[in-house]
Amino acid sequence: MITSGMGSQQPKHTDTPSAAVINQAAEWLVRLSADELTPADHTTLIAEFEQWQQVHPHHAKAAQAMTGLMQQTKQASKTACPTAAHAAIEASLTHSDKQGHVRNLAKSLLLVLALSLPVWLLLQHMPPAYLLADVRTTTGEWALHTLADNSIFTLGNKSAANFHLDHQQRQLELVHGEVLVNVAADPDRPFLVLTRHGRIRALGTRFIVSLNDQTTTLTMLESRATVSIAAAAIDQTSRDANEVIVDAGQRVHFTAQWISNVETVDTFEIADAWESRHLIVKNRPLPEVLDELSRHRTGLFHYDREALEAMKVTAALPLDNVDKALYLLSRSFPIQVHHVTSWLTIIESSHSNDAQNSPDRVSVLE
Repeated sequence: MITSGMGSQQPKHTDTPSAAVINQAAEWLVRLSADELTPADHTTLIAEFEQWQQVHPHHAKAAQAMTGLMQQTKQASKTACPTAAHAAIEASLTHSDKQGHVRNLAKSLLLVLALSLPVWLLLQHMPPAYLLADVRTTTGEWALHTLADNSIFTLGNKSAANFHLDHQQRQLELVHGEVLVNVAADPDRPFLVLTRHGRIRALGTRFIVSLNDQTTTLTMLESRATVSIAAAAIDQTSRDANEVIVDAGQRVHFTAQWISNVETVDTFEIADAWESRHLIVKNRPLPEVLDELSRHRTGLFHYDREALEAMKVTAALPLDNVDKALYLLSRSFPIQVHHVTSWLTIIESSHSNDAQNSPDRVSVLE
Protein backbone atom coordinates (compact mmCIF):
# COMPACT_ATOMS: atom_id res chain seq x y z
CA MET A 1 0.00 0.00 0.00
CA ILE A 2 1.26 3.48 -0.86
CA THR A 3 -0.23 6.93 -0.58
CA SER A 4 0.98 10.08 -2.26
CA GLY A 5 1.54 13.33 -0.42
CA MET A 6 1.07 15.42 -3.53
CA GLY A 7 -2.68 15.79 -3.10
CA SER A 8 -5.43 14.93 -5.55
CA GLN A 9 -6.57 17.10 -8.38
CA GLN A 10 -9.82 17.17 -10.30
CA PRO A 11 -9.40 15.81 -13.81
CA LYS A 12 -9.20 18.42 -16.50
CA HIS A 13 -11.45 18.20 -19.51
CA THR A 14 -9.03 18.42 -22.41
CA ASP A 15 -8.33 16.74 -25.73
CA THR A 16 -4.71 16.18 -24.70
CA PRO A 17 -3.81 12.94 -22.87
CA SER A 18 -2.38 13.43 -19.39
CA ALA A 19 1.24 12.69 -18.55
CA ALA A 20 0.09 9.56 -16.70
CA VAL A 21 -1.72 8.23 -19.79
CA ILE A 22 1.28 8.99 -22.01
CA ASN A 23 3.52 7.12 -19.56
CA GLN A 24 1.12 4.16 -19.65
CA ALA A 25 1.26 4.11 -23.45
CA ALA A 26 5.05 4.16 -23.29
CA GLU A 27 5.00 1.29 -20.80
CA TRP A 28 2.90 -0.77 -23.21
CA LEU A 29 5.44 -0.21 -25.99
CA VAL A 30 8.29 -1.19 -23.67
CA ARG A 31 6.50 -4.40 -22.73
CA LEU A 32 5.66 -5.19 -26.36
CA SER A 33 9.29 -4.75 -27.42
CA ALA A 34 10.77 -7.04 -24.73
CA ASP A 35 13.19 -9.56 -26.27
CA GLU A 36 12.14 -12.44 -24.00
CA LEU A 37 8.50 -12.46 -25.18
CA THR A 38 7.29 -15.66 -26.84
CA PRO A 39 5.05 -15.32 -29.91
CA ALA A 40 2.05 -16.35 -27.79
CA ASP A 41 2.88 -13.77 -25.11
CA HIS A 42 3.28 -11.09 -27.77
CA THR A 43 -0.11 -11.91 -29.27
CA THR A 44 -1.74 -11.76 -25.82
CA LEU A 45 -0.10 -8.41 -25.02
CA ILE A 46 -1.22 -6.92 -28.34
CA ALA A 47 -4.81 -7.89 -27.56
CA GLU A 48 -4.55 -6.38 -24.08
CA PHE A 49 -2.98 -3.22 -25.53
CA GLU A 50 -5.87 -2.84 -27.96
CA GLN A 51 -8.36 -3.26 -25.11
CA TRP A 52 -6.54 -0.59 -23.12
CA GLN A 53 -6.81 1.81 -26.07
CA GLN A 54 -10.57 1.30 -26.18
CA VAL A 55 -11.05 2.33 -22.53
CA HIS A 56 -10.82 6.05 -23.34
CA PRO A 57 -10.10 8.18 -26.45
CA HIS A 58 -7.05 9.61 -24.66
CA HIS A 59 -5.58 6.12 -24.45
CA ALA A 60 -5.84 5.65 -28.20
CA LYS A 61 -4.44 9.12 -28.84
CA ALA A 62 -1.44 8.54 -26.56
CA ALA A 63 -0.77 5.16 -28.15
CA GLN A 64 -0.88 6.73 -31.60
CA ALA A 65 1.56 9.45 -30.53
CA MET A 66 4.02 6.96 -29.03
CA THR A 67 3.80 4.67 -32.03
CA GLY A 68 4.41 7.67 -34.27
CA LEU A 69 7.53 8.52 -32.31
CA MET A 70 8.85 4.99 -32.79
CA GLN A 71 8.16 5.16 -36.53
CA GLN A 72 9.84 8.56 -36.69
CA THR A 73 12.92 7.03 -35.08
CA LYS A 74 13.12 4.28 -37.69
CA GLN A 75 12.50 6.71 -40.54
CA ALA A 76 15.14 9.13 -39.27
CA SER A 77 17.79 6.44 -39.48
CA LYS A 78 16.98 6.00 -43.19
CA THR A 79 16.26 9.50 -44.43
CA ALA A 80 18.08 11.93 -42.09
CA CYS A 81 19.95 14.60 -43.98
CA PRO A 82 23.25 15.66 -42.40
CA THR A 83 23.37 18.72 -44.64
CA ALA A 84 20.06 20.03 -43.29
CA ALA A 85 21.12 19.35 -39.72
CA HIS A 86 24.41 21.09 -40.41
CA ALA A 87 22.61 24.18 -41.67
CA ALA A 88 20.34 24.29 -38.62
CA ILE A 89 23.20 24.14 -36.16
CA GLU A 90 25.30 26.62 -38.12
CA ALA A 91 22.39 29.07 -38.10
CA SER A 92 21.99 28.76 -34.33
CA LEU A 93 25.62 29.70 -33.62
CA THR A 94 26.89 33.27 -33.59
CA HIS A 95 29.81 34.27 -35.78
CA SER A 96 32.21 34.15 -32.85
CA ASP A 97 30.93 30.75 -31.81
CA LYS A 98 31.80 29.31 -35.20
CA GLN A 99 35.51 29.64 -34.54
CA GLY A 100 37.74 26.89 -33.22
CA HIS A 101 36.59 24.13 -30.98
CA VAL A 102 32.83 24.83 -30.89
CA ARG A 103 32.53 24.69 -34.66
CA ASN A 104 34.52 21.45 -34.84
CA LEU A 105 32.46 19.97 -32.04
CA ALA A 106 29.19 20.95 -33.70
CA LYS A 107 30.31 19.34 -36.94
CA SER A 108 31.29 16.14 -35.17
CA LEU A 109 27.79 15.93 -33.62
CA LEU A 110 25.83 16.54 -36.83
CA LEU A 111 25.52 12.98 -37.97
CA VAL A 112 24.79 11.72 -34.47
CA LEU A 113 22.06 14.32 -34.03
CA ALA A 114 20.55 13.66 -37.44
CA LEU A 115 20.43 9.90 -37.03
CA SER A 116 20.04 9.27 -33.32
CA LEU A 117 18.32 12.21 -31.60
CA PRO A 118 14.80 10.68 -31.64
CA VAL A 119 16.20 7.46 -30.14
CA TRP A 120 18.16 9.38 -27.54
CA LEU A 121 15.14 11.47 -26.55
CA LEU A 122 13.06 8.36 -26.01
CA LEU A 123 15.70 6.54 -23.95
CA GLN A 124 16.79 9.65 -22.04
CA HIS A 125 13.33 10.50 -20.78
CA MET A 126 11.71 7.08 -20.64
CA PRO A 127 14.27 4.29 -20.01
CA PRO A 128 12.56 0.96 -19.27
CA ALA A 129 13.68 0.74 -15.61
CA TYR A 130 12.34 4.24 -15.01
CA LEU A 131 9.07 3.60 -16.81
CA LEU A 132 8.32 0.32 -15.08
CA ALA A 133 9.17 1.48 -11.53
CA ASP A 134 6.47 1.44 -8.85
CA VAL A 135 6.76 5.22 -8.34
CA ARG A 136 8.56 7.93 -10.30
CA THR A 137 8.83 11.68 -10.80
CA THR A 138 9.38 13.72 -13.95
CA THR A 139 11.86 16.53 -14.63
CA GLY A 140 11.33 19.34 -12.11
CA GLU A 141 9.04 17.26 -9.87
CA TRP A 142 9.50 16.11 -6.27
CA ALA A 143 6.98 13.77 -4.63
CA LEU A 144 6.41 12.55 -1.06
CA HIS A 145 5.06 9.03 -0.43
CA THR A 146 4.06 7.15 2.72
CA LEU A 147 4.48 3.39 2.97
CA ALA A 148 2.16 1.06 4.89
CA ASP A 149 4.62 0.94 7.81
CA ASN A 150 4.50 4.77 8.07
CA SER A 151 7.99 5.19 6.63
CA ILE A 152 8.13 8.24 4.37
CA PHE A 153 10.28 8.75 1.32
CA THR A 154 10.54 11.74 -0.99
CA LEU A 155 11.59 11.13 -4.58
CA GLY A 156 13.71 13.90 -6.02
CA ASN A 157 13.67 15.28 -9.53
CA LYS A 158 13.28 12.64 -12.28
CA SER A 159 13.70 9.70 -9.93
CA ALA A 160 12.18 6.24 -9.72
CA ALA A 161 11.94 3.51 -7.11
CA ASN A 162 10.42 0.11 -6.40
CA PHE A 163 9.33 -1.00 -2.94
CA HIS A 164 8.44 -4.22 -1.14
CA LEU A 165 7.15 -4.74 2.40
CA ASP A 166 6.45 -8.08 4.06
CA HIS A 167 6.54 -9.61 7.56
CA GLN A 168 10.33 -10.02 7.51
CA GLN A 169 11.76 -6.90 5.91
CA ARG A 170 11.10 -3.56 4.26
CA GLN A 171 12.86 -2.86 0.98
CA LEU A 172 13.15 0.19 -1.28
CA GLU A 173 15.04 -0.12 -4.58
CA LEU A 174 16.27 3.17 -6.07
CA VAL A 175 16.56 2.65 -9.82
CA HIS A 176 17.08 6.26 -10.87
CA GLY A 177 17.81 9.62 -9.27
CA GLU A 178 17.61 10.54 -5.60
CA VAL A 179 15.48 9.81 -2.54
CA LEU A 180 15.15 11.20 0.99
CA VAL A 181 14.08 8.47 3.42
CA ASN A 182 12.50 8.83 6.87
CA VAL A 183 12.36 5.31 8.31
CA ALA A 184 9.66 4.37 10.82
CA ALA A 185 11.13 2.42 13.77
CA ASP A 186 10.56 -1.34 13.60
CA PRO A 187 13.32 -3.41 15.31
CA ASP A 188 11.91 -6.67 13.94
CA ARG A 189 12.07 -5.61 10.29
CA PRO A 190 15.20 -3.98 8.86
CA PHE A 191 14.74 -1.25 6.28
CA LEU A 192 16.92 -1.80 3.20
CA VAL A 193 17.67 0.57 0.33
CA LEU A 194 19.08 -1.19 -2.74
CA THR A 195 20.85 0.23 -5.77
CA ARG A 196 22.79 -1.46 -8.54
CA HIS A 197 25.96 -0.84 -6.51
CA GLY A 198 25.00 -2.30 -3.14
CA ARG A 199 22.76 -2.21 -0.08
CA ILE A 200 22.06 0.24 2.75
CA ARG A 201 20.64 -1.19 5.99
CA ALA A 202 19.02 1.24 8.42
CA LEU A 203 16.84 1.21 11.54
CA GLY A 204 14.91 4.31 12.60
CA THR A 205 16.91 6.84 10.63
CA ARG A 206 16.84 9.67 8.06
CA PHE A 207 19.13 9.83 5.06
CA ILE A 208 19.51 10.70 1.37
CA VAL A 209 20.54 8.24 -1.34
CA SER A 210 21.65 9.50 -4.76
CA LEU A 211 22.30 7.24 -7.74
CA ASN A 212 24.09 7.95 -11.01
CA ASP A 213 25.70 5.74 -13.64
CA GLN A 214 29.02 5.61 -11.79
CA THR A 215 28.26 5.65 -8.06
CA THR A 216 25.73 5.61 -5.25
CA THR A 217 26.04 8.29 -2.54
CA LEU A 218 24.68 7.91 0.99
CA THR A 219 24.30 11.06 3.12
CA MET A 220 23.26 10.43 6.73
CA LEU A 221 21.12 13.15 8.33
CA GLU A 222 20.16 11.23 11.49
CA SER A 223 21.16 8.00 13.25
CA ARG A 224 23.30 5.50 11.32
CA ALA A 225 23.27 2.90 8.55
CA THR A 226 25.47 0.11 7.20
CA VAL A 227 26.61 0.10 3.58
CA SER A 228 27.39 -3.24 1.91
CA ILE A 229 28.62 -3.12 -1.66
CA ALA A 230 27.73 -5.77 -4.23
CA ALA A 231 31.22 -7.31 -4.08
CA ALA A 232 30.58 -8.34 -0.46
CA ALA A 233 27.93 -10.82 -1.56
CA ILE A 234 30.42 -12.48 -3.94
CA ASP A 235 33.56 -12.53 -1.81
CA GLN A 236 32.68 -13.51 1.75
CA THR A 237 36.33 -13.32 2.88
CA SER A 238 36.46 -9.56 2.20
CA ARG A 239 33.08 -8.73 3.73
CA ASP A 240 34.60 -6.48 6.40
CA ALA A 241 36.44 -4.44 3.76
CA ASN A 242 33.26 -4.14 1.72
CA GLU A 243 31.05 -2.86 4.55
CA VAL A 244 31.12 0.42 6.43
CA ILE A 245 28.99 2.07 9.13
CA VAL A 246 27.96 5.65 8.33
CA ASP A 247 26.85 7.92 11.18
CA ALA A 248 24.79 11.13 11.18
CA GLY A 249 26.72 13.97 9.56
CA GLN A 250 28.71 11.62 7.32
CA ARG A 251 28.68 10.72 3.64
CA VAL A 252 30.15 7.93 1.52
CA HIS A 253 30.24 7.16 -2.18
CA PHE A 254 30.33 3.56 -3.39
CA THR A 255 30.29 1.35 -6.44
CA ALA A 256 29.88 -2.41 -6.68
CA GLN A 257 33.65 -2.74 -6.07
CA TRP A 258 34.70 -0.07 -3.57
CA ILE A 259 33.57 2.32 -0.84
CA SER A 260 35.09 5.77 -0.47
CA ASN A 261 36.48 7.26 2.71
CA VAL A 262 33.84 8.73 5.02
CA GLU A 263 33.31 12.50 4.59
CA THR A 264 31.94 14.93 7.18
CA VAL A 265 28.97 17.00 6.02
CA ASP A 266 26.74 19.74 7.41
CA THR A 267 23.37 18.04 7.91
CA PHE A 268 21.48 21.31 8.42
CA GLU A 269 22.88 22.75 5.20
CA ILE A 270 22.01 19.62 3.25
CA ALA A 271 18.47 19.45 4.66
CA ASP A 272 17.93 23.13 3.81
CA ALA A 273 19.30 22.55 0.29
CA TRP A 274 16.85 19.68 -0.23
CA GLU A 275 13.92 21.80 0.93
CA SER A 276 14.94 24.80 -1.20
CA ARG A 277 15.85 22.69 -4.27
CA HIS A 278 19.50 23.75 -4.32
CA LEU A 279 22.65 21.82 -5.15
CA ILE A 280 25.32 22.36 -2.49
CA VAL A 281 28.84 21.28 -3.50
CA LYS A 282 32.24 21.81 -1.92
CA ASN A 283 35.45 21.44 -3.92
CA ARG A 284 33.94 19.04 -6.46
CA PRO A 285 35.17 18.71 -10.06
CA LEU A 286 33.08 20.72 -12.50
CA PRO A 287 32.11 17.65 -14.61
CA GLU A 288 30.51 16.07 -11.52
CA VAL A 289 28.51 19.25 -10.95
CA LEU A 290 27.39 19.28 -14.59
CA ASP A 291 26.40 15.61 -14.29
CA GLU A 292 24.07 16.53 -11.45
CA LEU A 293 22.66 19.64 -13.15
CA SER A 294 21.91 17.67 -16.30
CA ARG A 295 19.46 15.49 -14.34
CA HIS A 296 17.36 18.54 -13.60
CA ARG A 297 16.96 19.82 -17.16
CA THR A 298 15.60 18.32 -20.35
CA GLY A 299 18.06 17.87 -23.19
CA LEU A 300 21.65 16.75 -23.54
CA PHE A 301 24.75 18.33 -21.96
CA HIS A 302 27.96 17.78 -23.92
CA TYR A 303 31.38 18.56 -22.43
CA ASP A 304 34.96 17.29 -22.37
CA ARG A 305 35.40 15.88 -18.87
CA GLU A 306 39.19 15.93 -19.06
CA ALA A 307 39.30 19.60 -20.08
CA LEU A 308 37.07 20.63 -17.15
CA GLU A 309 38.27 18.19 -14.48
CA ALA A 310 40.78 20.59 -12.88
CA MET A 311 38.09 23.17 -12.12
CA LYS A 312 36.83 22.63 -8.55
CA VAL A 313 33.48 24.05 -7.52
CA THR A 314 32.18 25.23 -4.16
CA ALA A 315 28.67 26.40 -4.85
CA ALA A 316 25.00 26.79 -4.03
CA LEU A 317 23.20 26.34 -7.35
CA PRO A 318 19.44 26.44 -8.05
CA LEU A 319 18.11 23.12 -9.29
CA ASP A 320 14.76 24.59 -10.32
CA ASN A 321 16.53 26.94 -12.78
CA VAL A 322 19.44 25.08 -14.36
CA ASP A 323 20.01 27.76 -17.00
CA LYS A 324 20.66 30.23 -14.19
CA ALA A 325 23.03 27.74 -12.54
CA LEU A 326 24.99 27.44 -15.79
CA TYR A 327 25.12 31.23 -16.08
CA LEU A 328 26.53 31.50 -12.54
CA LEU A 329 29.18 28.91 -13.35
CA SER A 330 30.13 30.68 -16.58
CA ARG A 331 30.68 33.92 -14.63
CA SER A 332 33.05 32.24 -12.19
CA PHE A 333 34.93 29.77 -14.38
CA PRO A 334 36.73 30.00 -17.74
CA ILE A 335 33.96 28.18 -19.58
CA GLN A 336 31.51 29.02 -22.36
CA VAL A 337 27.95 27.71 -22.46
CA HIS A 338 26.29 27.33 -25.87
CA HIS A 339 22.60 26.45 -26.13
CA VAL A 340 22.66 25.01 -29.65
CA THR A 341 19.01 24.01 -29.47
CA SER A 342 16.61 23.48 -26.58
CA TRP A 343 17.82 19.86 -26.56
CA LEU A 344 21.58 20.37 -26.76
CA THR A 345 23.85 22.46 -24.52
CA ILE A 346 27.60 22.50 -25.13
CA ILE A 347 29.92 23.51 -22.28
CA GLU A 348 33.58 24.04 -23.19
CA SER A 349 36.69 25.37 -21.52
CA SER A 350 37.88 28.80 -22.66
CA HIS A 351 41.34 28.21 -21.09
CA SER A 352 44.42 28.63 -23.18
CA ASN A 353 46.41 25.41 -23.54
CA ASP A 354 48.99 26.65 -21.03
CA ALA A 355 46.32 27.42 -18.46
CA GLN A 356 44.47 24.13 -18.66
CA ASN A 357 46.89 22.39 -16.34
CA SER A 358 46.31 24.80 -13.44
CA PRO A 359 43.28 23.94 -11.25
CA ASP A 360 40.62 26.51 -10.39
CA ARG A 361 38.76 26.57 -7.09
CA VAL A 362 35.99 29.10 -7.23
CA SER A 363 33.01 29.70 -4.97
CA VAL A 364 29.71 30.33 -6.74
CA LEU A 365 26.81 31.73 -4.75
CA GLU A 366 23.33 32.39 -6.10
